[in-house]
Amino acid sequence: MTSLLWITFAMVAADESDRPCLVLITGAPGTEEYSEQFQQWAQRWEGAARQAGLEVKRIGASKTATDDRQQLQATLKQVSQKTAAPLWVVLIGHGTYANKQAKFNLHGPDVTATELNQWLKPIQRPIAIVNCASSSGPFINNLSQQNRVIVTATKSGFESNYARLGQYLSETISDRSADLDKDGQVSLLEAFILASARVEEFYRQNGRLATEHALVDDNGDSLGTPADWFRGVIGQKKARGAKQLDGLRANQFHIISSAEEKRLSPAMRQQRNELERKLTELRDRKNQLPEQEYYQSLETICLELARLYQQTEPNPDDGS
Repeated sequence: MTSLLWITFAMVAADESDRPCLVLITGAPGTEEYSEQFQQWAQRWEGAARQAGLEVKRIGASKTATDDRQQLQATLKQVSQKTAAPLWVVLIGHGTYANKQAKFNLHGPDVTATELNQWLKPIQRPIAIVNCASSSGPFINNLSQQNRVIVTATKSGFESNYARLGQYLSETISDRSADLDKDGQVSLLEAFILASARVEEFYRQNGRLATEHALVDDNGDSLGTPADWFRGVIGQKKARGAKQLDGLRANQFHIISSAEEKRLSPAMRQQRNELERKLTELRDRKNQLPEQEYYQSLETICLELARLYQQTEPNPDDGS
């Protein structure tokens, strides 16, 4: 009996380590009005994550908490450190910027972008950091690196007014109308693009000057890219230097995955992501290649992708 319990525990522990995880932080609201809004946004994220079977860790849900900074640090130590399953860190609240240091306001001492980066360094897994706060732009400068996606509500620390991106992003992350590439799931990039459009529409309809300009960064260059650089999910401009434009990696992060996506093993998903990277790189070089070479390379990559997805198709003979 004891052996059976240990086996069951080990299986559950292994299963937990392979699950995507959402660390959802609700910051100090300042007023009751903001408190209600932030809780509503957080509930949408949590609802989508639980629907998709993610492990969810909430921080800041209690209005009487005074140790959220310590709890955040401890939580990031407790999550699985090395796995192919993505870790989502979503910050909902207010931010500040002073003395060249960006902070996210918590119940109790605030957390700086530099500190958050230090706490994330030991974690070897895909990470998405979504900072919906004002003055969040510098989080890109501190956190940007390979295998990370960072979304910020503002492009700099000086955009310090209340940011609305969080409201719309909490809606679009599970909104099927945001599925721009029609693959049956909404990626972080797609949610970011639609949410940014809704922010822009809010300011336009109210005749107000926009005080927030969201960015996404996923190529490790610490620069970030605005939503209006994309047509669909394809970037229409060039990144500086030799880097690919942001967007590819962000389009591979999903809270609620399609049935087809769920059938991919971690190894297959990694292979798919690499093929998509090669495809994007090839498209970027189209004008530099002879036409025949371009289309031959395109065919090779597309056939590899097709074979990969074919492996996941249900076999009618085994009833799956």
